[in-house]
Amino acid sequence: MNPGAIFKMKGVLEKFNQNAHPKVVSYFSSVFGSGVPEGTVMELTVTKPGEEPVTTNMRVTADDLELIQTLKEMK
Repeated sequence: MNPGAIFKMKGVLEKFNQNAHPKVVSYFSSVFGSGVPEGTVMELTVTKPGEEPVTTNMRVTADDLELIQTLKEMK
C-alpha cells in the first residue's frame, strides 16, 4: 500500500470516529486491545431499514490475526 493511501485511510478513520461512532471504535479497541486468540468466534448482524437482520460469523484464524496486527501497525 502506498503512503498516500495510508494517509487517506487514517483521515477516513478519524472522520468515522468523529461522526458519532465513538462507541464502535471504543468497542473494537476494547475487544482487540486485550488480544483475540485464534479460534475466537466473531458474529456480525446488519439490519437495514425495513429489512430483516442478516447475521454471519467467522472463526478467527492465524491469517486473520496477521491482518489485525498489520492494521495495528498502520495506526
